[in-house]
Amino acid sequence: MSRRWALDEDELVEYVQQLVRIASVFDTGPPYSIEQPHTEAEAAEAVAAKMREWGWDPIVEEVVPGRPNVVAVLDCGLPGPTLMFEGHTDVVSEGDRAEWSFEPYGAEIRDGRLLGRGSADMKAGLAAAMYAARAVQQAGDFPGRIVVAALCDEEGMMIGAKHFAQQPLAKQIDGVVVCEPEDYEVCAVSKGAIRLKVTVHGKMAHGAMPQHGRNPVPVAARIIVALTDLQRRLQERNGTHEHLGDDYLTTTVVQGGDPDQLNVIPRQAYFLCDIRTTPAVDHEDLLFQIRQIVEETALAADCKAEAEVIDNRPPVDTPVDTPVVAALVQAHVNVVGAQPAYGGVPGTTDGTILVRDAALHSVVYGPGDKWIAHQADEWVGVEDIKVCAQVYAETASIFLNGAK
Repeated sequence: MSRRWALDEDELVEYVQQLVRIASVFDTGPPYSIEQPHTEAEAAEAVAAKMREWGWDPIVEEVVPGRPNVVAVLDCGLPGPTLMFEGHTDVVSEGDRAEWSFEPYGAEIRDGRLLGRGSADMKAGLAAAMYAARAVQQAGDFPGRIVVAALCDEEGMMIGAKHFAQQPLAKQIDGVVVCEPEDYEVCAVSKGAIRLKVTVHGKMAHGAMPQHGRNPVPVAARIIVALTDLQRRLQERNGTHEHLGDDYLTTTVVQGGDPDQLNVIPRQAYFLCDIRTTPAVDHEDLLFQIRQIVEETALAADCKAEAEVIDNRPPVDTPVDTPVVAALVQAHVNVVGAQPAYGGVPGTTDGTILVRDAALHSVVYGPGDKWIAHQADEWVGVEDIKVCAQVYAETASIFLNGAK
């Protein structure tokens, strides 16, 4: 591998360890509370402090109390395009610690692996982007601008990305590299997602006298079965995407009443659906079909029902000849010495929101196994962190100087 950029790789790895040791899980449960939740604030401050140490002037802005975005703009005053590196400071919970073979926030290094929650998803990628931007800055004046953004709440409703997309700066960005773990794959496509809540309204009655009520639970079950059939039809029509696989409509939560009231027919039942789509799916058309199924199934049972869209994130399909993708591919070749593999993001990223709300061109590429996120015993390769920092710096240089 070619070390083309002068950056302190040992310090970079130590900084990733510092970030991993911060348990930046959004959590309002014990010992926290809605008034004092556990948030990304400490991790965001660690990012801002490192930026200030380098002489940068980061903007730290709370999207909601205790949940800040951190954004720095590097500008030498020369005309040119604007490239953004994007990462997030929050991580998912470690879950049951008994499933871990090491301390989730210990950030130990063993056998070339940096261990811990958030190591791959995605504090390694965020740190690599920061150090890459610093290396480009130290190499001398460059055209255009580099934006480094550490956003909050990627693991939730992506309020950080939604907030950033509304800022004037977002409209000035020409390309975004999202630094999620993709194991060196260049991911210009990402699945879309629809978060859906379906509520069925029945009539409450005694469980011993069901003839006096209308039970919404079996109606909800029939809708779920119908949506499973819709999934089958989608998959048959669209086939399997080369990088993203199949379309899925997955029921994740079902609630039909008070579990302590076994002898009561509930007045309503609801379920939640996590829908994942390839670019072959038109979300508005799909939602029309879903609403038709929901309403007609409920009507046949003399009930009412509605489908509420909690969030709607369309698929991302960035052409591979887009300058930001082309620059990243060439950078990978220059640093690694081989053509990268192309892949797809099976979930959604902050880049999905930046495409949807700000019409930005995005590509996802970062250190770490692409399937390790949210699992116990999360890790990232130490060498991968260093390589990705080199690739990011090279990407910035190629992009800002005019990718061909």
